[in-house]
Amino acid sequence: MEYLLEALHITKVFGTLKANDDVTLKVKPGEIHAFLGENGAGKSTLVKMIYGALQPSAGEFRWMGNPVTIPSPAAARKLGIGMVFQHFSLFESLTVAENIALAMPGAFDMKKLADRIAKVSRDYGLPLEPFAVVADLSVGERQRIEIVRCLLQEPKLLIMDEPTAVLTPQEADQLFRTLTRLAGEGCAVIYISHRLEEVKRLCHTATILRHGKVVANIDPAEQTPASLARLMVGGDIHVIRPARDDMKGTARLKLDRLRLPADGPFSVELKNISLDVKAGEVVAIAGVAGNGQSELFDAISGERSLAAASMIVIDGKPVGHDGVNARRKAGAAFVPEERLGHGAVPGFTLSQNIVLTRHSSDASLVSSGMVSSGGAEKVSQRVIKDYDVRKGKPDPEARALSGGNLQKFVMGRELDRKPGVLVVNQPTWGVDAGASATIRQAVIDLARQGSAVLVISQDLDEIFEIADRIAVISRGELSEAYPAAELTAEKIGLLMAGAHELKETAHAAGA
Repeated sequence: MEYLLEALHITKVFGTLKANDDVTLKVKPGEIHAFLGENGAGKSTLVKMIYGALQPSAGEFRWMGNPVTIPSPAAARKLGIGMVFQHFSLFESLTVAENIALAMPGAFDMKKLADRIAKVSRDYGLPLEPFAVVADLSVGERQRIEIVRCLLQEPKLLIMDEPTAVLTPQEADQLFRTLTRLAGEGCAVIYISHRLEEVKRLCHTATILRHGKVVANIDPAEQTPASLARLMVGGDIHVIRPARDDMKGTARLKLDRLRLPADGPFSVELKNISLDVKAGEVVAIAGVAGNGQSELFDAISGERSLAAASMIVIDGKPVGHDGVNARRKAGAAFVPEERLGHGAVPGFTLSQNIVLTRHSSDASLVSSGMVSSGGAEKVSQRVIKDYDVRKGKPDPEARALSGGNLQKFVMGRELDRKPGVLVVNQPTWGVDAGASATIRQAVIDLARQGSAVLVISQDLDEIFEIADRIAVISRGELSEAYPAAELTAEKIGLLMAGAHELKETAHAAGA
């Protein structure tokens, strides 16, 4: 058997949109095969057909040399195909073990399953507490559940859609070791990622899609990230112009000894966080997932109220007791980490999702309690055009977009407001190289126009590319914000490990 999977002349049509157009590719056992392309190039549609979640409009799949129809994900799993989706398929009110049990065939003992989850997750360097409730877990920890759930099924072909988007560099390294080991044992891997350096490092071959068509089959090790990006977009990527480092405006966002108790057994307590973000600058917060980033975003955005109004000040106004709408009226905008369900309502159209975050601050959308659908559609179309949001119909539901396209829309919706203060958690999660450059430049340009921008990100390349100053959050404590030019990845790694806490403890002991 030379090929495990063959896709022959696969076409998928949605209305007037050809998401895949006569796609042919072949995957060998033990091969790590990258699918590369812009958001909307057809990658996710293709792998959903391989996994049985969608059916092709034309063409044929072959599995181990034999023609095969894959009518459902259950049928795919029975063949030996597993998939880790970009958007999580988890019930937040259930435990880790209960979520994994839902995907396991036949009868089983929950205690034995929990023990197996703990062992497999530990062996693969993605530790999980089987009886933790999913609602209390960080996004990075939720991604581990998806990966471990797949590994427990011992697949012959493992499909991974942006698996490292929410992993730390250390977690990603461990995942690469795991995938390399699986490939060595004969498991094939289809790997979708916009992080081109990791594709070069990990993958044996790459198929590049553009506008639904295969445009190249290459060995990524023989390419540079720039040449891979050019193949993906059909041209050169925008070169980011860094922010000015001499801008010294007044503080537009001020955190003053911000404290927030943990709201669950797996939540993180925030401890005396102080930070000023000035007009004209981008401040980035780095850190390992689960160290208080989500709690800090919730505190700043108004999703959780604080003990004192003075703990958060926007343009001189204490807002610690105010909700999110009041903070938006004060000139702030917020982009959460979880775009589908938190940043956008899945069943609402894009224009309806525009209204959700702008009804309290944009009189052109809501007046005297009446929503202007025409005004919302106008804003939506402007965002779609400015950020190249790929879609199948004029005003689709949010859940109809690919992950990267939804991220572009959610970011564009808030950037379009030109807010005085922007707080964003993971701005380019799952976004292709070209769109990432567009978003990062837009963030820098917003700061140049006099706004204060606070970015929470796990992507160190992104942080160094856009930030004027960098702070690190560790176990709910925030380090000093250092000029970006004074930091290296190694220094940030030490701060992630809590070096600033040790320094502060020693200073307190000496006092």
